[in-house]
Amino acid sequence: MNCSEAGALIKKRRTELGLTQKALADKMNISDKTVSKWERGLGFPDVNLISELSEILSVSIESLILGKCEQNEFKEINMKNNVYYICRQCGSITVSTGKAEITCCGEKLEPAEAQKATEEQKLKVTPVENEWLVTGDCPMTKEDYVSFAAFVTAETMYMIKLYPEWDLCFRLPCRTSGKLIWYSKKQGLLFQYVR
Repeated sequence: MNCSEAGALIKKRRTELGLTQKALADKMNISDKTVSKWERGLGFPDVNLISELSEILSVSIESLILGKCEQNEFKEINMKNNVYYICRQCGSITVSTGKAEITCCGEKLEPAEAQKATEEQKLKVTPVENEWLVTGDCPMTKEDYVSFAAFVTAETMYMIKLYPEWDLCFRLPCRTSGKLIWYSKKQGLLFQYVR
């Protein structure tokens, strides 16, 4: 931990948010001298204050401690290249158009690597009227089920939440082509191309 880098980050975020040292101090019920001390690199916020400071400045706790926010390089956004973060504790899914810093259930999440489905793993996609009917053989028990599926093209994403003890059966708007992505607790994140 580098106090001067952390202080510079606190000052930068405070000024970006249009807060004076006094205004920040008042929000946290501390003195403006304490904020000044942090910003000059002469000390670091008490562990009891870090979470509140993180929330006020809209900066992760990790970034505060490191004294820097990692910036993503802007890349042309293509929805087919979305990044999926899946919490092992609660099963929450977070989708980002680029790499992000995501936490859930107190744990930092790493991007899930999507694997191309084998012939046995693939979902069945059948045209029905102006839609695709998607079905599969996953047991859909509490121990193993498909928790979500998404159909992704370069510019759109259509996501469906699925639940255990339901049939693995849903409909998608018919498109020219795209990527069908789904997550199974046992098999992980899988995809197949649909045309």
